[in-house]
Amino acid sequence: MPFLEQAPVIRPYRPADRDAVADVCVRTAHAGGDSRAIYPDERLMPSIFAEPYSHFAPDLAFVLDDGTGRAVGYILGTADTERFVEDFRRTWIPRLAGRYPEPAGQPRTPTEEMIRLLHHPERMLVPELAGYPAHLHIDLLPRWQGRGHGRRLLHTFLDALSGLGVPAVHLGMVTANTAARAFYDRVGFHEIPVADAGPLTYLGRATSRD
Repeated sequence: MPFLEQAPVIRPYRPADRDAVADVCVRTAHAGGDSRAIYPDERLMPSIFAEPYSHFAPDLAFVLDDGTGRAVGYILGTADTERFVEDFRRTWIPRLAGRYPEPAGQPRTPTEEMIRLLHHPERMLVPELAGYPAHLHIDLLPRWQGRGHGRRLLHTFLDALSGLGVPAVHLGMVTANTAARAFYDRVGFHEIPVADAGPLTYLGRATSRD
């Protein structure tokens, strides 16, 4: 009897997915590519860009399961960025401050720059984004990109936000990541002009899929 490959499925995040989600984060965190050469501590990027979302908003955390139970992609986010920043500062930073103390003076390495971001979640409160209260992070391992899974993950997330009465969502992306920008353009995001955005581009869209 021939072996039948299991079909990938999108499902809610489970605590057992923590390590697999962290691995996806690390392998896509450097402008869509592997970040390990830039940030050798493999817990750092997930501690900022993945784990707080599954902790504070597990109902908005979804993974692409390769059919064997392993997460090979995810979409995570929050329905209320302002509330997320408050929670991050009040309870998330204290959990990590022992491992990642805030650098004294100007950061001297990429790792120190990222740790500085960890300690300043107010960076997420951008006035121009007030009309887009939710925000998200979506990542897929390279093998699973370009096959429609990102669109399906996004639609799952948008439907969850819409069900909560959230009208619009935004994201920030590294401007140099042109492949990601092409994807977001295809799935209905538009650019939101933000003063002093630095290396980032901000995109937004309505949660409705009409």
